[in-house]
Amino acid sequence: MNAFEIYGGTPLKGDIIPQGAKNEALQILSAVLLTEEAVTVSNIPDIKDVNKLIDLLRDLGVEVNRQSKDTYTFRAQHIDLDYFKSEEFKAKGSGLRGSIMIVGPLLARFGRAAIPRPGGDKIGRRRLDTHFLGFVKLGARFHYDPDSHFFNVDATNLKGTYILMDEASVTGTANIVMAAVLAEGTTTIYNAACEPYLQQLCKMLNRMGAKISGIGSNLLTIAGVDRLGGTNHRMLPDMIEIGSFIGLAAMTESEITIKDVHFNELGIIPTVFAKLGVQFELRGDDIFIPSQQSYEVDTFIDGSILTIADAPWPGFTPDLLSIVLVVATQAKGNVLIHQKMFESRLFFVDKLIDMGAQIILCDPHRATVIGLNKAFKLRGIEMTSPDIRAGVSLLIAALSAQGKSVIHNIEQIERGYQDIELRLKALGAAIRRIDAIPQTL
Repeated sequence: MNAFEIYGGTPLKGDIIPQGAKNEALQILSAVLLTEEAVTVSNIPDIKDVNKLIDLLRDLGVEVNRQSKDTYTFRAQHIDLDYFKSEEFKAKGSGLRGSIMIVGPLLARFGRAAIPRPGGDKIGRRRLDTHFLGFVKLGARFHYDPDSHFFNVDATNLKGTYILMDEASVTGTANIVMAAVLAEGTTTIYNAACEPYLQQLCKMLNRMGAKISGIGSNLLTIAGVDRLGGTNHRMLPDMIEIGSFIGLAAMTESEITIKDVHFNELGIIPTVFAKLGVQFELRGDDIFIPSQQSYEVDTFIDGSILTIADAPWPGFTPDLLSIVLVVATQAKGNVLIHQKMFESRLFFVDKLIDMGAQIILCDPHRATVIGLNKAFKLRGIEMTSPDIRAGVSLLIAALSAQGKSVIHNIEQIERGYQDIELRLKALGAAIRRIDAIPQTL
């Protein structure tokens, strides 16, 4: 097991380029199963979760050719549907939550699919009902074996229908869209997710020959077609990385330029950091964050404490709430962080409290952060990363803290952040990888 050893308290400086979007990649790469023609995808992040999905596609029979570090060509001409029955598939599929995304395209093109109950972050119960209820609406037959934890879905003739989704799930919407593009007739999806990554998927499918309208809204209309062709696609930069780097700059009093951010696709992310007092300016399509010795939290107009909560797009993404929380620990002023969508994502705050942060964990969904304007620096400690986003939040805290920190279970961080150690070193961070005995969570 590896760990990061970090000596914090040093301002960083330089340019950093965000990786391709992890959450977009899991949708886009699954969509290559919808056609037997070649699909070339660029700006793919070189991270564990994405590489696991690429390996899974290869095992299913997809021809995979790597053109460069971030560009692949996929051709799903000969798919081995019997691979579903193998122990290898059970092991690989259960180790990657994103594996659920292959079900929609396989149903659409081949009429059947199976998947073990996917794994992923330990951040609370993330149900898959939305995916399977949508498939059933389209005419699929669904069976879950509680003994083997296996989902089996059969659908020889999907038919378009009206679907009112019970939640605006991004992955659920993407999966249903991919199933519906080859269904007979017209499918209408209401309460659909409308995140930029879902928009990217729909635009790519339209270039492949799909007929999807309403892109960017919560009402999608999909006219089924007989087949899809190949295309080229470039993924957006990862908005979660961009938000993480904004938080990193504020916490460490660093002067950092984040390159090529596709600012118009970031929604209210920059606005939320501005509410924390973080200064930045847009230079072309780059975000420049100057070195700040302090930053002050806004209040609401009536003077009441600022609340930052997650919500479906165009609300604030839950993946950045842990970053906002750690940034607030060194601000001037108080913030209530309300994590509505997941019940366990705030449980890492005990590590921040051990580092000296003033935080009251009100319940599994809410934490009050008391910012003391950097009057007391965080202190380095030994800790363990429970999930991707909490892990990066702890990494940011460690880079701002006095003394040495050690973060265990960095495999969680590396599931979502490409070459994070090397990129931080390029900014001047004192971070290195060490062998370590893993701690318990």
